[in-house]
Amino acid sequence: MATIRLTSLRKAYEFRGQRVHAVDDVTLEAPEGKILTLLGPSGCGKTTTLRCVAGLERPDDGEIRFGDRVVFSRARGVFVPPEQRNIGMVFQSYAIWPHMTVFENVAYPLRVRRVPSDEVRRRVQAALELVGLGALADRPAPFLSGGQQQRVALARALVYEPEVLLLDEPLSNLDAKVREQVREELRVLQRQLRITTVYVTHDQIEALALSDVVAVMRDGKVLEVGTPRDLYERPRTRFVAQFLGTTNLLPGRLAAREGPHAWVETPYGRLRARADGVELEPGEGVLASVRPEHVALGSSEQPDAWQGTVVSALFEGSATKYRVDVGGFQLLAYGEAGYGLGDRVAVRFDPQKVVLLRDQGA
Repeated sequence: MATIRLTSLRKAYEFRGQRVHAVDDVTLEAPEGKILTLLGPSGCGKTTTLRCVAGLERPDDGEIRFGDRVVFSRARGVFVPPEQRNIGMVFQSYAIWPHMTVFENVAYPLRVRRVPSDEVRRRVQAALELVGLGALADRPAPFLSGGQQQRVALARALVYEPEVLLLDEPLSNLDAKVREQVREELRVLQRQLRITTVYVTHDQIEALALSDVVAVMRDGKVLEVGTPRDLYERPRTRFVAQFLGTTNLLPGRLAAREGPHAWVETPYGRLRARADGVELEPGEGVLASVRPEHVALGSSEQPDAWQGTVVSALFEGSATKYRVDVGGFQLLAYGEAGYGLGDRVAVRFDPQKVVLLRDQGA
């Protein structure tokens, strides 16, 4: 196990005569034995960052450390090739060889390293048992399901006991039901092995469910880093609030501060929100971010509540998704079934769940 540290990492490409900064001054840490997830939209730089960690790309600048070992440093002229970094990697495509059995696929990294045959058999069987494929060692690769192929790729990455595990969108080719199952299995396995892991995904649910730490990226930069709960409940930027789940963003101006809370005047009504951690002055433009599950709907007779009209009600099983018009703004809310189109409702917000952001555009 090792802590992975990236310091001022940069990587740029020439594209149609322009220099594109795929990784732009990224400083990050994947704690020892934990999962760091790089989350962001396509083209944000997360896979390029992972490939730099793997040694598949040579950064233009910065430093990468595995524990006390420097595997890349522009200043020191150090570049350790991938085969000497002791990493296991699972790609989006799995890269399972169709002409081999499950056993042969998983044994390949050990055979390349000239591990004795008895040791190969022991370690391959142990790796297959670890991912729940102990009984399928002799099955030809073409006869595996998508979920089984993913497990084979994971066993192959783990069989030579790497120091670091790197996962690049490993579940994206699975259907929703299998993806959820394998996601849970992967989290249990990582906790059992306590192997330092860097995970790349654009899927917010995966990031929230799997990670110890999440780094949200855009345009080659890291915007925010934190635990899944902190980033979801207390984002600091508009992009993260919108990308990590669904939220309502209400524009307004800071009216007054009361310790860690503040009053905000919006075109739709006045509301109270958390303001700790954000340097704001009365009169400044702000955005009040509130998740749909934190919007409470009730009887329209409730005093001191916003008044709205239900314009959409979509039953989704565990909850009903409502859109409520409040003075021309359509507020998204999750609640119990019971309201129909055109119903007048009272809208309330828990001040502890309303987060203020600087209104700095997209």
